[in-house]
Amino acid sequence: MLLTVIRGADLLLGALLTGAMFGVWLSFNPARLSPTAYVLQQQQGVRTLHPPLPIMGGMTILLTLISAWLTWPDRVQSAVLLVGALGYIVAGLITRLINMPINSRVMTWSAEAPPANWGRFRDRWWYWHRVRTAAAVCGLCLLIAGD
Repeated sequence: MLLTVIRGADLLLGALLTGAMFGVWLSFNPARLSPTAYVLQQQQGVRTLHPPLPIMGGMTILLTLISAWLTWPDRVQSAVLLVGALGYIVAGLITRLINMPINSRVMTWSAEAPPANWGRFRDRWWYWHRVRTAAAVCGLCLLIAGD
């Protein structure tokens, strides 16, 4: 029963987290935004998504590792879950080490007068957002396969 509850919570959190990243990928593509629109969009995204998503990511990783430990007698299932956790760990590291520092900078910008090199930050953030989304999608696929 404990494993069923942990796996259910893990799948739910993993799906919500990955869905949020995928939703940003679908709707937040900044390629054709003006500098003002980009800054406003990015600042709103940081304000609304930053509080819950890192917590959800940490909980997904923790629950996946607990699931892998609880399924250890089935080495294949456990290994699938460990690799799934790795997908979320990679996404979390990209977020923490690359995207969040860029977000912190963007939060200091004025939408009416962003810095001249704003596009460089936009492009770097967008590239790494796509990479972390792919890592999370792989992680979610493995969570589902490990069920």
